[in-house]
Amino acid sequence: MVDPTEAADDSSLQGNPFGTPSPLPFSLPPFDRIQPEHYGPAFDAGMAQHRAEVEAIAANIEPPTFANTLLALERSGELLTRTGTAFFGTSSALATPEIQAIQEEYAPKLAAHSDAIGLDSRLYARIRAVHDDADQLAALDAEARYLVERYLTEFTVAGAGLDDEAKARLRQLNEALASLTTRFEKQLLADANDLAVAVDDVSELDGLTAGEVSAAAEAAREHGHEGSYLISLVLPTNHPHLASLTNRELRRRLHDAQRARGSRGNENDTRGLVLEIVRLRAERARLLGYPTHAHAALADSTAESPERVLERLAPMARAAAANARTEQAALESEAGHPIEAPDWAFYSNRVRAATYRVDTAAMRPYFEAERVLRDGIFFAAERLYGLTFHERPDLPGYHPDVRVFEVREDGTPIGLYLLDLYTRDTKKGGAWMSSLVHQSTLLDEPHAVVTNNLNVPKPAPGEPTLLTFDEVTTFFHEFGHALHGLLARVTYPHFSGTQVFRDFVEYPSQVNEMWMLWPEVLANYAVHHETGEPMPQDLVDRLVASRSWGEGFATSEYLAAALLDQAWHALDLEQAAAVTDVDAFEQRALEDVGLANPLVPPRYSTPYFAHVFAYAYDAAYYAYIWSEVLDADTVAWFTENGGLTRANGDRYRRYVIGLGGAGDPLASYREFRGQDADPRHLLERRGLL
Repeated sequence: MVDPTEAADDSSLQGNPFGTPSPLPFSLPPFDRIQPEHYGPAFDAGMAQHRAEVEAIAANIEPPTFANTLLALERSGELLTRTGTAFFGTSSALATPEIQAIQEEYAPKLAAHSDAIGLDSRLYARIRAVHDDADQLAALDAEARYLVERYLTEFTVAGAGLDDEAKARLRQLNEALASLTTRFEKQLLADANDLAVAVDDVSELDGLTAGEVSAAAEAAREHGHEGSYLISLVLPTNHPHLASLTNRELRRRLHDAQRARGSRGNENDTRGLVLEIVRLRAERARLLGYPTHAHAALADSTAESPERVLERLAPMARAAAANARTEQAALESEAGHPIEAPDWAFYSNRVRAATYRVDTAAMRPYFEAERVLRDGIFFAAERLYGLTFHERPDLPGYHPDVRVFEVREDGTPIGLYLLDLYTRDTKKGGAWMSSLVHQSTLLDEPHAVVTNNLNVPKPAPGEPTLLTFDEVTTFFHEFGHALHGLLARVTYPHFSGTQVFRDFVEYPSQVNEMWMLWPEVLANYAVHHETGEPMPQDLVDRLVASRSWGEGFATSEYLAAALLDQAWHALDLEQAAAVTDVDAFEQRALEDVGLANPLVPPRYSTPYFAHVFAYAYDAAYYAYIWSEVLDADTVAWFTENGGLTRANGDRYRRYVIGLGGAGDPLASYREFRGQDADPRHLLERRGLL
């Protein structure tokens, strides 16, 4: 263990790949050399070095200036950042026992390290002094002034102004919460793997494509069950196979497995962790001077308060619930009998097929993954931003499935894009983007390195990877995050890439979904993988016409999760202590907002709501629909102004994704659009008008 009072000695990391900056192009972490045992020593040395650097800033006897305080803080922690981005940028995709053990050990240590800096009253005083010095601020450019403002706000919200006794308790709470959320993630992954649905008779898989059956067979083989089939679970409540499986009993088994995660009373039951997390968050909020965790979490957001969130979401919930009931009647008419939750997606697909002659499951032959990537996603990025993508098999990914692409803008390299497409037992559910290298002019880092993770079942060797309609949507969505990380150009690392308000970060990714069905893009990639025939235009037209179908269900399941998140975090300290039954609380919360329809369960139920209890979306799951107001308005702007053109891409980049976090996002949006976003576009899209 490195002495925390001393800076890291280079000899302490002899032979450790984190001991020096990466020698690889674009500062890509040298994953071919990194082993799990390298992380602990690098974290220890990185924290020690960072503490020494920050101590020098805090103890500086010179009057506080932007250079000796803010710039010094921005330059500090190089080793820790190098280690942390590599670890946390890959840990959810490589959740091996070794990596999970490191995360469990270091989550509380890193929380304590963060608090040691964020709660330092000397630093806080220096930042405030710079902030209050009008002459200093006047001499700074806009990005530098915004940096001062953000530092002061973030230190204040974090509790830097508390007295010593309160800070000591806050440190204890933050360390405990870091441990609990890490345990939640670990237990959820273990329970999901344990609940994967085994099938012995291939006839039960009727309705799945040959590729899906092949993927299930491959998953079974990997688990030592040659000749059987294994369906891996996904993070949301509704598994994509429910739309296709004709065997009702298998649909029930799959749905029940999805719903059972974290709530079986075994060693991986997460409900006890939820109660602990909620109580500690409520205590922390009171300590910080807020009535609830929701108020604390939203104090530094574009929404500003939970009251504003509920004001927008509650009316939507009532309208969405009514739409879902109308859809339910149509589904039961199609089925000829009352339906259950596992039946919804199956009969919804049949109603869509009957009404619009569109079967999204039957579209998979047109969505071969490589064409979606190169002729869809990359194609749109080239038209909008002048980007091209060149595979670099010479550069190491963190797993054999990972592909590395060099990204060039008008021929000039700007970074790397890593793609990790397939599901595996060591990868958490869902889809996400991470940053491995942050662009920053101050740190002389001109490039960004970003990753996209999806959870597509991997077919047997030689079989094509055919995506579902939803998987294609998710692919475009996550690539929107990747673009945000690649294209942002900032001076200070504090603002790099997607480091923006949590209720703004989903906006650029949602906008990128629009190109999936944009005629010029769709025609370029939606080609039958066997015949080479393009998707028939009449099918495209019917698909576009059918997009409003199912919005009652989709909006209801999403809002149920978003409002459930708000309900848990609207509890004050005494109310949180009084909750002892997670399931009963969830049921009451859904009843209170009119979304307790057993046929339309929340997109994420409490025991497997990883966004909220593991992945830093606590009290912020509303962000998706909050951001969608901007998204829908932006889609209207692109449509009105000629769509997929370089001029439009350049304007959108200039005012939105090119800024990173280096400015007020809503003010920048008004510059881009010429006005505030009009919520009417979202309400129309969701069928809520």
